[in-house]
Amino acid sequence: MTDSHVVVVGAGIFGLATAMELSDRGYGVTIIESSVVPNPLAASTDISKVVRMEYGADAQYTELAEEARLGWIAWNEEWMAGGLDPLYHETGVLMCCMRPMAAGGFENDSFEVLQQRGHKPLRLDAEALRSRFPAWRTGRYVDGFYHSLGGYVESGRVLTRLVDKLRARRLVEVIENVGVTDLAGKPDRVNGVILEDGREIPGDHVVLAAGAWTSKLYPELKNEIRSTGHPVFHLEPATPKLFEQDLFPTFTADVARTGFYGFPLNADGVVKIGVHGVGVSVDADAPRSVSSNAKSSLVQFLNITFPDLLSSKLVLTRLCLYADTPGEDFLIDTHPTRRGITVASGGSGHAFKFGPVLGSLVADAVEGKPPRFGRKFSWIRFWDTPDGEWGSEAARCRDSSSSRMKDEG
Repeated sequence: MTDSHVVVVGAGIFGLATAMELSDRGYGVTIIESSVVPNPLAASTDISKVVRMEYGADAQYTELAEEARLGWIAWNEEWMAGGLDPLYHETGVLMCCMRPMAAGGFENDSFEVLQQRGHKPLRLDAEALRSRFPAWRTGRYVDGFYHSLGGYVESGRVLTRLVDKLRARRLVEVIENVGVTDLAGKPDRVNGVILEDGREIPGDHVVLAAGAWTSKLYPELKNEIRSTGHPVFHLEPATPKLFEQDLFPTFTADVARTGFYGFPLNADGVVKIGVHGVGVSVDADAPRSVSSNAKSSLVQFLNITFPDLLSSKLVLTRLCLYADTPGEDFLIDTHPTRRGITVASGGSGHAFKFGPVLGSLVADAVEGKPPRFGRKFSWIRFWDTPDGEWGSEAARCRDSSSSRMKDEG
């Protein structure tokens, strides 16, 4: 038990996982969320997020994802022991491409790293793909693999579960529907936050986990954490049987070239498809809408990939906001010169899957422990890495247009 108190700004997956871990370590915690939990505008919301181990050649993310998957299973067991339904669904993950897998490609490198780490992904050619997963259009995707370990998690419901558990703890306070306007303290030391209603919330340490709002609250990061919008579509298929998880697992469809990924039919009869691409620059507080071009790209994608979804009813569109860093790695670190503040942000569209392990990474930073992955998530990396030398998340599509799909269509 410690007498220290930590203020966590933001109640997405970074914030709530951090609050949970700090509370487990004996800290008092105040969580501040500018909206309700889950915030309908935050990246952590929506009905689902992918849980995958596949990270191209990046064995560190693969290792962390392996641990996170075990964490999701443990959380499922805890929820079910308490009479609640599981929120992690191990559908397996199907990763397909429109050209044969080759060295340097996301699917090929992921496949090799999985094998090196003792996993047994199943390689699939075009015939095997169509036979086992009949919703996929014949002949378009010629190579890929299915990995039975992975799937998706019901993201918005996870946040509700986590915050309910935190509310029940004696040394945890959750403040909703009020924003943070500034950090309290001196230039060299943060000792709390100031709310928009004028209240000052004191803390021995502040964790800034505000996602796409992070750089608005801390302008020093305006060039390092940028808000980008990415389209998401919810569809009600006319032939739902084809899209149940035994025939239609969580998938990526040549994702590094098309950006498209998606999920099986959920309990409400919805198939969700998203685009993991460059996105569009969006102010976190500005109105959001999915463009007509994005909707046209979806139709084109469905035509060449899932023709049975063309007749689906489009029941919802959403612009999911990423908090992007230049290298698309997370920022989990204490400020190098200003005491009392840790940033836990920069999810770059792929952080939610790590929910069960994010809290320990952030709490270690708060406590000044050596970072597990060296400088991978370090603040100082932003300052001394020359432009052009940063890595990029391997599944991210770099093409801002649909030309790649046209080439392959």
